[in-house]
Amino acid sequence: MPDSVPASALDSPVQQDAAAFKELMSAFPSGVAVVTVTDRTGEPHGFTCSSLCSVGLAPPTLLICVSNRSGTLAIIRDRGRFAVNLLHSQGRHAAEVFSSGAPDRFSSLPWAPTQRLGLPHLVEHAHAIAECEVTKTTVASDHVIVLGEVAAVTYRQEPPLLYGLRQYATWPSGA
Repeated sequence: MPDSVPASALDSPVQQDAAAFKELMSAFPSGVAVVTVTDRTGEPHGFTCSSLCSVGLAPPTLLICVSNRSGTLAIIRDRGRFAVNLLHSQGRHAAEVFSSGAPDRFSSLPWAPTQRLGLPHLVEHAHAIAECEVTKTTVASDHVIVLGEVAAVTYRQEPPLLYGLRQYATWPSGA
């Protein structure tokens, strides 16, 4: 029988609301990525994303969650593709720029089109990039779950940027 924690050892339950949920999720650190796409005119768009995960290997599929208020979501749906730029330990500036809401996020960061699908690759801030083709979208709460089949991966060995407890960190050296 598994050990249980006595009720007295837990904090009092709090009413479920958005603030409490954000607090809960801040205690679950994750890697940091910037999701990117180009519109029909070739203009790049993107946002910082920590809500992503692998779904399966056959075929390789990623899942990202995008706010249903995001202008980038409309472009991802229209174009049927997106890139996931996994940020390395020195990528904090890119994470902050792409979470800022600034209109021209790409003007201050170098990027280049990927080889396979021509999607924006943050060449100085990402240590890995997955080029994905959308296979399905599903509305969930105030976000849309986007499934993407991975068409190509570019990767170089560098420590990832992490985010949790409302702060950035890097993977410990020697881990």
